[in-house]
Amino acid sequence: MGLWVNWVLVIVGIVCVIAELAMGAMTGLDLALVGGSLAIGGGIGLLAASEKIGLLAAGGLALLYFAVLRNWLKAKATVRHHPTNVDALIGKVGIVTKRIASHEAGMVKVGAEVWRAELVAGEESAKEPGVEISVQAVEGVTLKVR
Repeated sequence: MGLWVNWVLVIVGIVCVIAELAMGAMTGLDLALVGGSLAIGGGIGLLAASEKIGLLAAGGLALLYFAVLRNWLKAKATVRHHPTNVDALIGKVGIVTKRIASHEAGMVKVGAEVWRAELVAGEESAKEPGVEISVQAVEGVTLKVR
């Protein structure tokens, strides 16, 4: 008799999952996972032929998600920015291998790689071989150093 509540839970849960997918996971999958909890809870209620069990199962699963799984899932799904390639060179220290002057490019060794280098704007003093430099920017294949 009261099984309509379980059917409502299942239908609302499915609608939540579809809405999340249509929005492109805009809510960070919260809507989809709560919808899944509602649908599963409604399904359990239908199997048990009890609206109370369906409501308790749906509520318990949603509470379990928010209390335990949400923070873990957010930590796993968060994209962290790790500089790679030339972006990783900014801030690194290197050694001049060929003289660098204000309007004269030179060469520097940063790590195991040798790069073409120019002085950053405003840097007037030339850098002689053996001097330590700091990479300030990257433009194409040229490092801007100080």
